[in-house]
Amino acid sequence: MRLLHFDNSGRLAWSVFSSDIPPYAILSHTWDVDEFNFEDLVNRTGESKAGYKKILFCGKQAARDHLHYFWIDTCCIDKWNLAELSNAINSMFRWYQNAAKCYVFLSDVPTSTVVNAHLHQNIWEASFRKSRWFTRGWTLQELIAPASVEFFSLQLQRLGDKQSLEQQIHEITVIPVKALRGHPLGNFSVAERMAW
Repeated sequence: MRLLHFDNSGRLAWSVFSSDIPPYAILSHTWDVDEFNFEDLVNRTGESKAGYKKILFCGKQAARDHLHYFWIDTCCIDKWNLAELSNAINSMFRWYQNAAKCYVFLSDVPTSTVVNAHLHQNIWEASFRKSRWFTRGWTLQELIAPASVEFFSLQLQRLGDKQSLEQQIHEITVIPVKALRGHPLGNFSVAERMAW
């Protein structure tokens, strides 16, 4: 598993772990144009790309949560290496499940004029409910697998977490609240899980 971190000089770096994986944060997001990718990481280019903002955000938020390492799909997986890509796809649920924190960056949920997102939830909740993040194929596992899921707006403002937004998430996704709370997936029938 390739994990990102900032070295002593503040530059983005990575380390590869096959065992004894340290605690890490993981970013869930939608892919937009101009993503910072694996080639940018290897070649030390792409810091001017719009997607690099997400890299900085994830690293800084992880540091605030006392985590040295973080993982982001766009630049932690070499998509041109088919064996690595296949392993990553098959390991994704476990990687999300083992993450100390999962940050969801919602690029289509603005909060630019909001000072306190919690107090002004009615301002951003309509956008939250319509966010394209909820329509992705990966959303299900990224909601269920991690114990800690926190949602952030386009302006990097924390909107809440899986617990505080539980009712809205249930209404948007029809995932049962018990599943969101971490009840074993085996407690739900195959038909129920397929409906999610």
